[in-house]
Amino acid sequence: QVQLVESGGGLVQAGGSLRLSCAASGRTFSSYDMGWFRPAPGKEREFVALIRMSGGSTYYADSVKGRFAISRDNAKNTVYLQMNSLKPEDTAVYYCAARPSFVGDYRNYKTYRYWGQGTQVTVSS
Repeated sequence: QVQLVESGGGLVQAGGSLRLSCAASGRTFSSYDMGWFRPAPGKEREFVALIRMSGGSTYYADSVKGRFAISRDNAKNTVYLQMNSLKPEDTAVYYCAARPSFVGDYRNYKTYRYWGQGTQVTVSS
């Protein structure tokens, strides 16, 4: 069992930055790939970013590539999402999630086993 708790959301002006954190409980954090998702029109959960369990590989949605960076610290059981050059369309609740590696498509939220409660990010224009 892994419990996830996000933090770091808030209100920021367009062009600003935020850093989200997701703290995990349990001893198996390093055994899971970690992802970030957000709701989007027509989608229950839209893929934002993924980092493999070792931290060696990262993947991003086209909409955030070059602006967001995902990282993890397995010693601290924490995954981060650094969000730069924020746009109003980035406004959403951001969820972190954990999944076993290489089980289905990492962009599909249904392949994730554990979810946090979400943290609100609001970007004003």
